[in-house]
Amino acid sequence: MTLSFFDQFSSPSLLGIPLMALALSLPWVLYPTPSARWLNNRVLTLQGWFINRFTQQLLLPLNIGGHKWALILASLMLLLLTQNMLGLLPYTFTPTTQLSLNMGLAVPLWLATVIIGLRNQPTIALGHLLPEGTPTPLIPVLIIIETISLFIRPLALGVRLTANLTAGHLLIQLIATAAFVLLPLMPAVAILTGALLFLLTLLEVAVAMIQAYVFVLLLSLYLQENV
Repeated sequence: MTLSFFDQFSSPSLLGIPLMALALSLPWVLYPTPSARWLNNRVLTLQGWFINRFTQQLLLPLNIGGHKWALILASLMLLLLTQNMLGLLPYTFTPTTQLSLNMGLAVPLWLATVIIGLRNQPTIALGHLLPEGTPTPLIPVLIIIETISLFIRPLALGVRLTANLTAGHLLIQLIATAAFVLLPLMPAVAILTGALLFLLTLLEVAVAMIQAYVFVLLLSLYLQENV
């Protein structure tokens, strides 16, 4: 039976019950729980070092008011990184290939940054819609353009993450199918295709990490404009 290449992106279900919530919550079991001991094992030490370094790097351009978002941004980074990396394993489902999930993460967080800016510094937040020194005839046009670009931000966040992961998974499946078909016909070409598949998998591991970082980094930049 020939399956569609897009079947891997369908939301899993068991007896008609969607398993999206389970796919989102189960990876957290993989992370060890920090203890109150002075000395921890190597995994806990490495996990704490990574979170501390990432949080420090992310909050470096933000002022003190933006440091309240440290827990949210670090948790979001771990969630996206875990989901993206686990989705590269065989016979697994990647929730971050669903545009609805990515938009559900992007829109509330982006809206929170906008509301914070309008509440704390409304003049500066509204001033972003009109660059300084704009000629008078261009004021209405620029306000419309800047407003549209402001509302496109969450859409760009969600679509960027979805498109990159979806394209990578499709390429891996296409090349793996080609290698499987060519193996009995042209073994030498199939071996070369398998080597290409290995290199592409390494590239997708890098893309999975980079896209999770870019998603959170852009959110921090939006936050920087409004705090």
